[in-house]
Amino acid sequence: MRLDKLVATTLGRTRSQVRKLLQDGAITVNGAKATSGKKHVDPQQDVISAFGDELHYESKRYLMLNKPAGVISATTDPQQQTVLSLLPESARKGIFPVGRLDKDTTGLLLLTNDGHFAHQLMSPKKHVAKTYRALVAGTVTAQICSQFSAGLTLRTGEVTRPAQLTLLKGNVPTGKSSVQIVIVEGKYHQIKRMFGAVGMKVLQLQRCAIGQLQLDPQLKAGQVRALTPAELALFKQLNTLS
Repeated sequence: MRLDKLVATTLGRTRSQVRKLLQDGAITVNGAKATSGKKHVDPQQDVISAFGDELHYESKRYLMLNKPAGVISATTDPQQQTVLSLLPESARKGIFPVGRLDKDTTGLLLLTNDGHFAHQLMSPKKHVAKTYRALVAGTVTAQICSQFSAGLTLRTGEVTRPAQLTLLKGNVPTGKSSVQIVIVEGKYHQIKRMFGAVGMKVLQLQRCAIGQLQLDPQLKAGQVRALTPAELALFKQLNTLS
């Protein structure tokens, strides 16, 4: 396989970041500095190192996590529980979250060791839809839904892409609204800030889909499982898999 692909997958870096590492002389193959990512290597035979540490290539893994509240989307943290801590220690090597969910946001989070997949899925150019369900304080009106569909100007002056906001029916406490929202970008605290722009507050937020991939309803909070071949095929349609 190509050297740049192996390094990107193992370190969770983009191809452009790997090119920079090669330019800086940080990557070696069998003790010699590598200069081209196009070089073909055999992970079973060649010794590939980054910053002097040997890289151990593993086959690609794609996991679905039902993230619980109170856990941060990071690999390590000295003070807070991370999503990786929900995996058995033996299964954590090389795994990292694809993007992030806020600490108090629950639901679908993908974990992988495939840097190319993660980069492609989170690329703003891909416009991959993310679907959320939220409980908000106040009454969501048709006018507010129209504001979301037109794109909102946040309090910082940033303008969002059009989003689809739908009022959900059901047993909802008085003075609150249950909604579904679909966005195609990932600004910092975006959904909370969008509702803030129309004078509303998000009380609960859950991500239930990425593209066509739905959160498994059988997966309890904190549980994780591998994606099925059929689920992976959904991402092949988006050209996110290398």
